[in-house]
Amino acid sequence: MFVLFTDFGLEGPYSGQVKAVLHQGAPARPVIDLFADAPAFDPRASAYLLAAYSTGFPAGSIFLAVVDPGVGSDRAPVILEADGHSFIGPDNGILDLVARRAEMSRYREILWRPERLSASFHGRDLFAPVAVMLARGDPVNTQDLDGTARPGATWPNDLAEIVYIDCYGNAMTGLRASEVPAQARLTLAGMQIAAARTFSDVPAGKAFWYENANGLVEIAVNGGHAAERLGLAVGTALSY
Repeated sequence: MFVLFTDFGLEGPYSGQVKAVLHQGAPARPVIDLFADAPAFDPRASAYLLAAYSTGFPAGSIFLAVVDPGVGSDRAPVILEADGHSFIGPDNGILDLVARRAEMSRYREILWRPERLSASFHGRDLFAPVAVMLARGDPVNTQDLDGTARPGATWPNDLAEIVYIDCYGNAMTGLRASEVPAQARLTLAGMQIAAARTFSDVPAGKAFWYENANGLVEIAVNGGHAAERLGLAVGTALSY
């Protein structure tokens, strides 16, 4: 399947135009919207989400991971092969946590260019056509990037910041819960928050943190909007 991880949003034409290219080129392949609202202009925060949420897909899945504030610049377009999946996107660090956590990974720079390449929409004009080529088994002109310094090389293995606010107001962090002591108290926005297993384990209106369904530390308020209640946003730092 094709898996879209972008900051394009579902409003407006952008996601639809990318899907049209995929469907026209490989109509038998389903297209899955994983994230259309990844942190806008923020490859760093997005990298931790992508690493957590790209697991569990069938072998051969092709991810378009496009959070690309440097579109049209000299940043390279790349393919990452990691543990049986292909990831296509800009070489701005968004793929680097996936590669770091993979048992086997390989980066290639995409040298192929379409006849028409807009300066501002490589998701449609470059990355989507390359995804189609991979799906069809067509050759793609690339060069190996193994050994090249990665843009995200200095980013920590786990990020002690808010990286995403979901539609309920729950705040995901870049921390894997497996790396945080189960009884740790998180300190953020001038307050301390204890852990719970799930929402019903705390009284209505109480803030807590828990391990979400994809293994990240997430901050919530039972029956409430944690981001508004606690004043959280993408980039809010925390400690434990």
